[in-house]
Amino acid sequence: MLRNVISLGLSVALLTACVAREVLLAPPPNLYLEGRNYPVERVPPVLRSVNPRMFYVTDRAVRTDGDGAPVYDTGRSNSMALGAGRVRCGAEDWSELVARTSTDGGRRMSQIDVEQAAELVRFVDVPLATERRDGTLDFEASALAVYNDGAAAFQQALRDEIRRTGNRRVLIFAHGVRTDFDQAIATLANLWHFEGRGSLPIAFTWPAGNRGPLSYFRDREAGDFSVFHAKEFLRLLADIPEVEDIDIVAHSRGTDVMSKALRELVIYHRGRGVHPKTAMKTGTLILAAADLDTGVVEQRLQAERFSEAFEQINIYVNPSDSALRLSSILTNSPRLGSATPDTLMLEEIERLKKAELVHFIRVESVKGRGHSYFRDNPAVLSDIVLALRTRAFPGGTLRPLEPGADGFWQLHPNYPLERLPDLRVEGSDR
Repeated sequence: MLRNVISLGLSVALLTACVAREVLLAPPPNLYLEGRNYPVERVPPVLRSVNPRMFYVTDRAVRTDGDGAPVYDTGRSNSMALGAGRVRCGAEDWSELVARTSTDGGRRMSQIDVEQAAELVRFVDVPLATERRDGTLDFEASALAVYNDGAAAFQQALRDEIRRTGNRRVLIFAHGVRTDFDQAIATLANLWHFEGRGSLPIAFTWPAGNRGPLSYFRDREAGDFSVFHAKEFLRLLADIPEVEDIDIVAHSRGTDVMSKALRELVIYHRGRGVHPKTAMKTGTLILAAADLDTGVVEQRLQAERFSEAFEQINIYVNPSDSALRLSSILTNSPRLGSATPDTLMLEEIERLKKAELVHFIRVESVKGRGHSYFRDNPAVLSDIVLALRTRAFPGGTLRPLEPGADGFWQLHPNYPLERLPDLRVEGSDR
């Protein structure tokens, strides 16, 4: 028995070690090499900076440092907060950052530092107090009024940013396990910068980052704790009149947090008689290295016609993902992010592609343990950028992925090769 416990602890420690990485500004996507395609002229002047502002929503526990700035850890908070913090890239100025984005020369931008984080809105604790009247359980009017005041302040802060930048599209990033607050913000900065800074960037950062041999399980439970706050965040965001579309990139266990929150919203809006996509304003959903039980996905997401809420869903898979292999062993179930044709039959893959606009994209020749490829693989970053910028489906001129005989799209290491037109000439980006 003791031997089994020790073995389990070592396995989980290895799993979490696979996920823990220092976040740098990633190498440029292949899409931008040789000085092509980065939409410099479309970046709003107020965002042409090496220290732009990132927004975040969190239910991490908070304390203050000696200067009164918030410090977030792995503890849980019953209240949700909206905040903003600046990130600083390692380039001297905007021109140098753009030059490196297009050519790189093998250099990185050094570590992305998160600085000047500050809370803009702090909601009251949930659950709110309730009272029963005539057999109906309602929130107490005073408690609900205070919560709604926080919601109004939340929406006003984001409306002000939309007016400042002109960006009406929102980009959300939800991280996985073993990720601290600064890593979440820095990874969002990676995605947002390469996407072309044409959106309002918001990280949903939940109380992940536990350490120790059982940290994976602690982080999983923390993800379940955060589902309600994720749902409220998405609901309040979609209710902002100025918001046009909401794109979501989720990684690892962040895919579980987001998919549960989104599923509940789909059910809620259908119950109101409103089309989910219209109410939720959801655009593209990207699931990278999804630590999701494939059986649960079938029974809880597909059964609820989850994909109806999106323009398209892109699922990046790496059958050699060692972190997901360990997760599969520990949970005794296959994981979506390491799916193979044996897991998903060809007919089902083709049906999902045509009827539900769900695309499985196999990432080839991933270096290392292969779990965080979405943020540091130039080919994967290229396809994510194309999906977000052009809204194109895989296989067309603007996303020249090759179809495999097994129904998966194939993403080669040198993608997109020379097959992509100059996006600025084509005018396909925003």
